[in-house]
Formats: sequence, structure tokens, C-alpha cells
Amino acid sequence: MASENPFRSILKALEKPDGGEFGNYYSLPALNDPRIDKLPYSIRILLESAIRNCDEFQVKSKDVEKILDWENTSPKQVEIPFKPARVLLQDFTGVPAVVDLACMRDAMNNLGGDSNKINPLVPVDLVIDHSVQVDVARSENAVQANMELEFQRNKERFAFLKWGSNAFHNMLVVPPGSGIVHQVNLEYLARVVFNTNGLLYPDSVVGTDSHTTMIDGLGVAGWGVGGIEAEATMLGQPMSMVLPGVVGFKLTGKLRDGMTATDLVLTVTQMLRKHGVVGKFVEFHGEGMRELSLADRATIANMSPEYGATMGFFPVDHVTLQYLRLTGRSDDTVSMIEAYLRANKMFVDYSEPESKTVYSSCLELNLEDVEPCVSGPKRPHDRVPLKEMKADWHSCLDNRVGFKGFAVPKEAQSKAVEFNFNGTTAQLRHGDVVIAAITSCTNTSNPSVMLGAALVAKKACDLGLEV
Repeated sequence: MASENPFRSILKALEKPDGGEFGNYYSLPALNDPRIDKLPYSIRILLESAIRNCDEFQVKSKDVEKILDWENTSPKQVEIPFKPARVLLQDFTGVPAVVDLACMRDAMNNLGGDSNKINPLVPVDLVIDHSVQVDVARSENAVQANMELEFQRNKERFAFLKWGSNAFHNMLVVPPGSGIVHQVNLEYLARVVFNTNGLLYPDSVVGTDSHTTMIDGLGVAGWGVGGIEAEATMLGQPMSMVLPGVVGFKLTGKLRDGMTATDLVLTVTQMLRKHGVVGKFVEFHGEGMRELSLADRATIANMSPEYGATMGFFPVDHVTLQYLRLTGRSDDTVSMIEAYLRANKMFVDYSEPESKTVYSSCLELNLEDVEPCVSGPKRPHDRVPLKEMKADWHSCLDNRVGFKGFAVPKEAQSKAVEFNFNGTTAQLRHGDVVIAAITSCTNTSNPSVMLGAALVAKKACDLGLEV
């Protein structure tokens, strides 16, 4: 049976600068344990969660000790329970979850109980973004026309989700047309720090999409899980996870003019795949973080599945706070976030000496060394420097069939196929580039990359291509 939290003695009040209190929080410094200062910031989030949820039943004191002793326990593949602060769903996986909750209410009714008691026990955000199709393009009313078709096709499903948003407590449904789930999560849904009934704690999230990791760029610990795990979390069950190793990735310098987040993320991905980070956290740090925008951080974090890490984490710093203000968070909210994270040793301040954080292993990249590159020809993590693209492509034609090969016979490599388009005869050869659309959840966080992609498409049209 659950018992009273054995760590209640470290529950402290967080005072406001101008008087009064933000609320109470479980203070890591109050543990007076020197091991905390060595913990990676991502592990400190796991530690706080274990302390706050410790009931000697689902989460035990010995689990807290495992995390505190991370430096020694993480190589041993020990398991810990973790209770994320919230769950993120998109409509493909969110609909079955709401159906399950509705069925539980029916079962409660059949048993003569109060069905209104069936609700998610942690906040659930459901973003409807996976049902859009582009039927209409290149016209001023394209967005409106596509939205109308989307509602016609999905009327029954949308009506059910609308019911769910009103019927269940702790559930927010973001309607169609609001944006991609990861962008909505960054700009609107992320709390960074929760204040629930006067209790402050770090935001953390599991989502039913592999690229939930984009939120790690905002200093919110999050990663993708299956639907069953997400539903269990919704119902208050802790996740059982292996206490991960943490790879420290130090960034120095500054990106040169003309280098994009895509160039950077392909470089980082190549380094991390070579290093080996499967099942691990990657935590970014170093003076180069000062110059790295939140959008660029989110782009790198989003690619975690491609480099194999559970998440690519960027601790909260002044860049994070600037982004929160930019996206409409109030000054009071940002003040609370900063005050809490500073008080609980979870904030990075570049005006202070770098902390003595211990990592499982380390990598380093000078941002000035990043050069233009592309990925492919098939996998997003196959990086090719732009200056080597032509030679790489020709070798791919020769190579045996695989991710870097097409095994096209020499005599067929110059073959051309004619076709008619809008009354004009044209030809396609091996190596010709055809742009069907420019979209990716990796770059939706990044205005500069999206605008750059749009300008490339416009230039291609101006030169007579993809019209």
C-alpha cells in the first residue's frame, strides 16, 4: 500500500522576488548530497520526479537512491520507475485512447458506478494534425478548401474527439488547422515548469510519435512511446525504464554565415551514430549554446530517432526564457520558471562557471567547422558534404542495391525518359531533382530553414522547374 512521501522534509516554499510565494517544491539542494552537482541535468529531472512521487509502493526510496548514484548505477542497466508530467497524443493514436476511456465509462455505468470519475490522471494534450491532405494547391483559397474537405472526410471522428474534449477532465484537444503536433507542443502546450495546486515541478512528456523529442530543445524531457505505454501513463502508472547513460555533447564556437540548422543537425547526427547512443540520453552543453537559437536546438532534438538516442536534451538557459516570452508566455510565468529551475539546480547560467557535470562519455563539435551538406539518397541520416554530392551520387549509381546504391548498369546510366507536361516535352535522367513538396517535422520548428526551403522552391519555379 502507498504511504506518505518520505521526502516531505525537503518540501520548501519558493518565494517571489517582490514578496509572497510561487508555491512549494521538492528541493534537491535540501538533500545535502554532493552527488547532485555531478548529475546531468536530464537525470536531475528523473530524480525530482522519483522524489516527488515516492510512496514506497510505485516509487520507492531505493529508486531515488539509484538515480542519485547514477554515476555508478547507470552502467549496470538498473531499472527505475518514471512518472512523466503529461502525455502528448496525435489523432492517429489519440482516437484509440479516447475510445478506451469511453469504453471504461460504459463499463462503469454497467457496474452502477459514477462514469464521470473515469478521467486521465495526468494532463493529456491531443493535437489533430495527421488527417490533412493537399487536394488544392497554388490558389489563394487552398488552405480553406483543404480544411473543408478535411472536416467532410473526418466528420464522425472529429465529432467524437470534440465530445471527448468536453467529457473528460485533464484532456485538451487542439483542433485541426492549428499546426503540426510538435510545433504546437513547443509554442503552446509546453509548461517547462508545472504549478499544480501550488506544487512546482519540471515539465516532462511522453508522446505517441517518435519525434516527440523536438520538445527536448526547450528543456522539457520528452520522448516517443507506444500507445499502450501512453495510456498507462494517462492512468497514473509509472513507466519502467532502464536508467540511461548520458552522452555529453559539447558545442563551441558559432555557425558561419550561410550554414543552416539542417547542415548542423546532419553533422551532429553523423557524429552521434558513429559514437553509438542507442538507449542513451544525449545532453548538449558548452559555450556554443549561447549562440544556438531555440529553433536550431529543436531541430537537433527532433532528430533523436535518427541518431538513435532516447532524447537529445538542451537544459533551460536564457535562450529558452527568451523563446518562452517570444511565444506568448507571461512575464509572471517566465519569472516562476526561472526562479524554480535556479532554486532546484536545473538552470544553466553562462555568467557562472560551467558545472562539474559527469557524463558517461563525451563528444565535442566546433560550430565553425559545420559545412553545407545534404542527406541521402535514401536515409535522412546519411550525410553527404555538398562539395562531394556529385561524386557520391555517381558512386551510388554503381553500388549494389542498398541505402547507398542502385546498381544501375553503366550502359543505362545515361538513359533519358521523355514525357509531356502542360504541352511541353521534357526529359528526366538519373540524378535529376524533382521537388514534390518541402515539408518535414524536423524543420517545422525553424523559420529560417522553412523560409529558405520556400525560396529554393520559388527560385526553381522562376527558372522554369516543378510548375
